[in-house]
This record gives sequence, C-alpha cells and structure tokens, in this order.
Amino acid sequence: MKQLRDYFLDWRNQTIASPRFQRWSARFPLTRGIVRKQATALFDLMAGFVYSQVLLACVQLNIFQILSQGAKSFSEMGILIPLPEAGLRRLLNAAVAINLLEARSEDRYGLGMLGAPLVGNEALLNMIQHHIDLYQDLADPLALLRGDNSTGAMAQYWPYVSKDKALAPENLQAEQVQAYSTLMSQTQPLVSAEVLEAYSFAQHQTLLDIGGGEGKFVIALAKQLPNLQIQLFDIPAVAALASAQFQQAQLGARAQAIGGNFFLDPLPRGADIATLIRVLFDHDDARVKQLLANIYQALEPGGTLLLAEPMAGTPGQLKMGDAYFGFYLLAMGRGRPRTQAEIEKMLAEAGFIEIRLLPSAIPLNAQMLRCTKPLKP
Repeated sequence: MKQLRDYFLDWRNQTIASPRFQRWSARFPLTRGIVRKQATALFDLMAGFVYSQVLLACVQLNIFQILSQGAKSFSEMGILIPLPEAGLRRLLNAAVAINLLEARSEDRYGLGMLGAPLVGNEALLNMIQHHIDLYQDLADPLALLRGDNSTGAMAQYWPYVSKDKALAPENLQAEQVQAYSTLMSQTQPLVSAEVLEAYSFAQHQTLLDIGGGEGKFVIALAKQLPNLQIQLFDIPAVAALASAQFQQAQLGARAQAIGGNFFLDPLPRGADIATLIRVLFDHDDARVKQLLANIYQALEPGGTLLLAEPMAGTPGQLKMGDAYFGFYLLAMGRGRPRTQAEIEKMLAEAGFIEIRLLPSAIPLNAQMLRCTKPLKP
C-alpha cells in the first residue's frame, strides 16, 4: 500500500523526467548547480568502464611507478613507455582528467591524488589487473543475471565454485588453485591490516584460521606474537601451498596447515579463537550456516570468532556492497554480500553470543564482527 512518501517520490520523479522541467531547472539559478551535479554523476555512471580501462592501461604500463620519484616531461615518458606519441598523449590526458595524474608546467606529468596511493600497492594493482576477467563477464549483464555464465571467465578463475564433481575442493590440484590463491595472498593485506589494528590477539593461545589461503594473514600475526599456536584450514591443494609458506617463514611446529572441506569435515579442535577473513560472502546461506555451526563445535567454550569482510549496507560505502560485490560474486558463480544484521542473525542462530561490530579505519576494505561461544551450552 502506498504511503504519503511514495506519492511524493513518484511526483518528484515524474517531474524530473519531464524534458520541459529539465530545461527550466538547468537555467534557473537556484537549481542550476544541482542539475549540473546530477548530470555529471549520471555521465560518470555511463563512462565508468572507460575510466576503469584508463586505470588498467596505466597499471599495465607501470606509469604510477615511473612517476613515483617525481614528475617527468612528455618526452621522458615517451622513452620509458612503449606507446606511439599520439596514444601516450591521449592516455596521459585521460588519466589527468580522472585525477590519476596531474598536468604540470612545461608539458610535465606527475602523480595525481588517486594515482599516488597505487605506487607499490601490490594488492590494488593485482586486483585492477584481475578485473580483466570480471569485465569479460560483465559485457552482457543480462546473460549474467539470467544465470547464463557457468563457463565465464570468473567461474573458470574460481574453480571451487563449480558444480562439476571433478572440480570439488578436495579434488583440485595445485595448478588449479595457484592463480586464485596467489591473488588472494596478494590482496589479503587490504583486509588483514584492518583486522590487526582493530583486535588484540595477544590474549589468545591457539588460532584457527578457516579458509586462510596461503597464510598471509596468520604469518603476519605470527611475527607479532611468537607464542601463538596457529592452525590453518583450507582445501588440500591450498593447504599445501600454506604449508610451504609456513616453512619459508620459519614458523616451525607452531604453525600447521590442514587440508579438508570445511563444510563436510570436522574442523581442528582446541583453538580459543577462530578467524574468517573474506570467506562468508563466497557462499550461499545454507553453506554459511553449516560453516558457522562447524566452527561453533570446534571452538573451545568461551572461545572467540572474528570475521572480516566487505558487507552490504555499510554506511558511506553502499555502492561497494550490492553493486560491486553483488555483481562480482554473481560472475564468480556463488555467494552474495550480506548486511551486518544478516550476518549477526546467522551467528546468533549458530549459538554465538556477545556479537559486536569492531571499528574499522577503512570500512570499504572490511567490516569486522566479534562474537563468543558461551562457556556453558
């Protein structure tokens, strides 16, 4: 049933849709600024793919690193970048227009406010290049929404989401998991830095990291806490990669990588804290509920579960949840972004108590929830 607010919003939208009103409001002094701002925002939505491809080209040509020590002239850039002069000029000017670069005097170019943070940022640089696969699948968004993407680039990149039994997690080989495991390892610092700043692990003795990939997060944690015992649980092929990383980091007997299926196999027991870093949103609700139940059973009474991932409905970051991750996970073939309230409800249903949100410096990277297994059932 329509409410008064619905009538008002419908009237507003019908008015804005009128070409006559659009022409009038574009000339009227009190509305002219609003119209221009909205027109720019609409144009940015339409042109967003072009902007992202300008960014990709800059990354592929290593332009941000080239300019990391200071501005360079166009002629200097021409020597360092393998593009014809006309193409290079077009790319540099486009990068200036979207604030990746800045145009300086005497035909020089330097880093812009959006380009400077990319210097040496392997996590973001690798994600930008990974999006080549995503953009392939987004070329036909209606096919994606109809579910006609089982053989798309993203579905092939993440083989464990396949319904093919030959690609079940326990059957995957090292070469099938290497690409996505490396990407996850390279991009893990985006989230793990938030976790390490938001929560003190010093109070714990044994940590169980579920779906921890090659162990980037727990290795960073182990360096901070030399007495912390670590268990990492992931599919067998990935656990083997983590075990090699543990050896390289010289963690000795205090770090163990265990292979299995965390939906079907019992998780290692004895941990007083478990972590889920960018895991839940990869899976459907039934799997998430099963995973949380398994973690609850594995944790010691009074143990802590800490989870971190981008969440839908994050204040100030609404586009990240339902727009970006909504379509990314659709192309991937499984999972969905969830709101804080949805995840809290699932945690409570699994039996966890004292659920609370931890502060995050950059919520775009991750929101974090901490909860506890009761001392007594």
